[in-house]
Amino acid sequence: MSGGIARGRLAEERKAWRKNHPHGFVAKPETLPDGTVNLMVWHCTIPGKTGTDWEGGFFPLTLHFSEDYPSKPPKCKFPPGFFHPNVYPSGTVCLSILNEDSGWRPAITVKQILVGIQDLLDQPNPADPAQTEGYHLFIQDATEYKKRVRQQSRQYPPLV
Repeated sequence: MSGGIARGRLAEERKAWRKNHPHGFVAKPETLPDGTVNLMVWHCTIPGKTGTDWEGGFFPLTLHFSEDYPSKPPKCKFPPGFFHPNVYPSGTVCLSILNEDSGWRPAITVKQILVGIQDLLDQPNPADPAQTEGYHLFIQDATEYKKRVRQQSRQYPPLV
């Protein structure tokens, strides 16, 4: 029964995260209206790295785990329309470690996924574009690209 494996692994990940996680990051399983916890969906926040155009933004990301986790990676989604060359218009993140056919390994943790996505924000991969506008601006107009990134960062201030 793989669902038991997925939930057991996610419960362990939650414990490990609570003990030690990178500053400014948030990752917690969804709480359902009846107060129970859904380990298969995590609501996360990724802070923009200090010293980058992403600094000051706290970007919401949802991780959707399948019953096949950790054999298969979670689907990671920003809000639809998120501006970045490696984020599809739907919000789905395009990153090698999230691709079960290339970079995914079952040993990859939630913490590694979130830090990897934070790195991707400021270091897009132009060889693997997921949205036309973000890709073209990144390649052709660095000034306009940086302006859009800073605008987006202001749309996601810290939650207080």
